Amino acid sequence: MLNQINGLHHVTSLASGAQTNNDFFTKTLGLRRIKKTVNFDAPEVYHLYYGDEEGTPGTVITYFPFPNARRGRPGTGEVGITGFAVPKGSLGYWKDRLATFDVKNIKEETTFGQARLRFDGPDGDGFVLVETEDDPRAPWTAYGVSEDVAIRGFHSADMRLKDAGASAELLRFMGYEELERQDNVTRFHVPDGNEANVIDITQVDAPFADQGAGSVHHIAFSVDNRDTQLEVRKALMDTGYQVTPVIDRDYFYAIYFRTPGGVLFEVATNEPGFDRDEDTAHLGEALKLPTQHEHLRSVLENSYLEPIVD
Repeated sequence: MLNQINGLHHVTSLASGAQTNNDFFTKTLGLRRIKKTVNFDAPEVYHLYYGDEEGTPGTVITYFPFPNARRGRPGTGEVGITGFAVPKGSLGYWKDRLATFDVKNIKEETTFGQARLRFDGPDGDGFVLVETEDDPRAPWTAYGVSEDVAIRGFHSADMRLKDAGASAELLRFMGYEELERQDNVTRFHVPDGNEANVIDITQVDAPFADQGAGSVHHIAFSVDNRDTQLEVRKALMDTGYQVTPVIDRDYFYAIYFRTPGGVLFEVATNEPGFDRDEDTAHLGEALKLPTQHEHLRSVLENSYLEPIVD
């Protein structure tokens, strides 16, 4: 069993428009845009990152906004709900705020004894705010969201699977422990991990998802550094998983593999961080391009990447 994984590092999803995506996560949810860059494999598409002040692992949600992308079809083999942690007693504030911004499908619920607020993102993305106590993470506060109600970072990710068994075994191998079950949902967590250390598996009998705007592309798990990442990679490969070589993503190093249930997992390092090419005070302000795409800056800015108005 692995002991190097801390919990979530980031969650990466697909969207249909950069401006709408930016407005939702900054102006509605009050997160900070910490990086404005491009998709390594499709540089004509933005890669936008949102999180806390510094982009701390476990707080960062990222998007590839493909212009006018068709909406995904929810199903199995994907992350269906991404959960954010908020302070206890703050859901009333968030219910009113989300309604003010005309957010769709707002619904109060209780799961595993925790009060939650479900809602949809602009592309039908599934989100939930979960009330938690004693979360030590310092929030980013902007657009009228005060510290006593602000999002702290991730709480959890909920995978929708047709068969939970093999993926549950994988999570146990990765250092997760089963906490409890409620109906068709099994909750796992990493003891002594970071604050984003919960994974839920919801077992449902449904067709396989068809990814598009609003779909989670992959979830990434945090490890401290490249040495521990290599240990994880070797252990996964020794167990029979097909794992990519280490890929330099500028702000972290990444490896990827496909889970038995179909969800794409990444293991990402906490180093070097999002301040490697921008001062913390100015994260997310300038367009940062991977070195191999810097020569395309003029054509990307003038012909492909829509200006984002903050």
